[in-house]
Amino acid sequence: MNSIQFLPPRESVLNKRETIINDLGRLVPANCLLHEQRELVPFETDAFVSYRQMPLAVVLPENTEQVAAIMSYCYQNSVPVVPRGAGTSLCGGAIPQLDAIIIGLSKMNVVLDVDYPNRAAVVQAGVTNLRISEHVGPDGFFYAPDPSSQLACTIGGNIGMNSGGAHCLKYGVTTNNLLGVKMVLIDGTVIELGGKHLDAAGYDLLGLICGSEGQLGIVTEATVRLTAKPEGARPVLFGFETSEAAGACVSDIIASGIIPVAIEFMDKQAIEICEAFAGAGYPLDVGALLVIEVEGSDPEMDDMLTRIVDIAKRNSVKTVRESQTATEAALIWKGRKSAFGATGRIADYICMDGTVPLSKLPYVLSKTTEIIDRYGLRVANVFHAGDGNMHPLILFNANDPDDARRAEEAGNEILKLCVDVGGCLTGEHGVGIEKRDLMTHQFSEEELQQQMAVRSAFDAGWLLNPSKVFPLEGRSI
Repeated sequence: MNSIQFLPPRESVLNKRETIINDLGRLVPANCLLHEQRELVPFETDAFVSYRQMPLAVVLPENTEQVAAIMSYCYQNSVPVVPRGAGTSLCGGAIPQLDAIIIGLSKMNVVLDVDYPNRAAVVQAGVTNLRISEHVGPDGFFYAPDPSSQLACTIGGNIGMNSGGAHCLKYGVTTNNLLGVKMVLIDGTVIELGGKHLDAAGYDLLGLICGSEGQLGIVTEATVRLTAKPEGARPVLFGFETSEAAGACVSDIIASGIIPVAIEFMDKQAIEICEAFAGAGYPLDVGALLVIEVEGSDPEMDDMLTRIVDIAKRNSVKTVRESQTATEAALIWKGRKSAFGATGRIADYICMDGTVPLSKLPYVLSKTTEIIDRYGLRVANVFHAGDGNMHPLILFNANDPDDARRAEEAGNEILKLCVDVGGCLTGEHGVGIEKRDLMTHQFSEEELQQQMAVRSAFDAGWLLNPSKVFPLEGRSI
């Protein structure tokens, strides 16, 4: 990969490193401050492992008050801050820089309140995504957004990147399931937005915060929507000869007015990788696979599946296999949700994240193959087909600089393709470092200036998660 670029480090901060560390040590318990080289290594990168950089120090606060004290100190001393949840960001959103401290929220991991009458839960930002569903599951509820990393990723990170997941087709992404936040601003001020009520008065600042990648403040608590579990759910495998046929089927299903709870796509490379790992019973004699899940009562599911099968037949479906037991259903999802980890067993890869209109899926899949072939690489396509959120996994050898360069260039072409057909650069991973220099491909200079003006209104000194989201060229802050 190319050498990572940051805004020039503040020499005044680097020269006061020991003073800053000593001062931070007075704000949090000793076990909440890391500053030795060996302690910092786990924080030098996130899941975008192609790039890495040591931070100045890492602080792991235990409550909102400590976060506020740290932020106030950093504001007064012009110390950059990088918020971090579990470090599962696939776009480099949590990678630090030399003059920045990391504020990690992993110690803030308590479910504070569950309110079933209002179908809401209040959790600290370090609570993992899956833990909410585990906590309320025995009472018949769940938290709908389900990123593939839900076992590890935290609610704070989900809010920062507006994460989605396989079931976002029906239930929406994080912003559709977020009711309120407690957030610390750069100067240490603590504010609360939204709450358990359905809608908040005034400007939709909550919508602005969700997806802001930690550049407007640090969320310490979140109020999230709880959803009642359906009567039943049934995943079905649909195998097609080609990716284009599978893509056309997805477009036709949505155009018909049917909204399954999930439509997931895997091409032949991804099918083979996931089946070897999970033994989910995926058909290996097809070129592409759709995992389509419906939910509701048995008559509702039967009706939806009948209509979906008819549409699949019109698109030359080759295999239809319905899960017959809860174990089979769990295996089907294990294979899909293990895709990224399973791929990592066989090769290094870059996971792209672009969104396209559903009508363009067949075209984009075909063009993606052309791009990958032109660069002499391999790709495993696995993604949320129902909302057009594509995740091509570009396979390469990280020990070969030329291979890595070609993988990065191919990925950039695919993301530009997504924009060119009417889509966007990201569906759920965010911009971070990975896509910041592509922002000019999607937005005009005037549009970028307006976005940066909003960012500056919250953080005039650009201390929060600097060097992310916006192109560095021309920036003096």
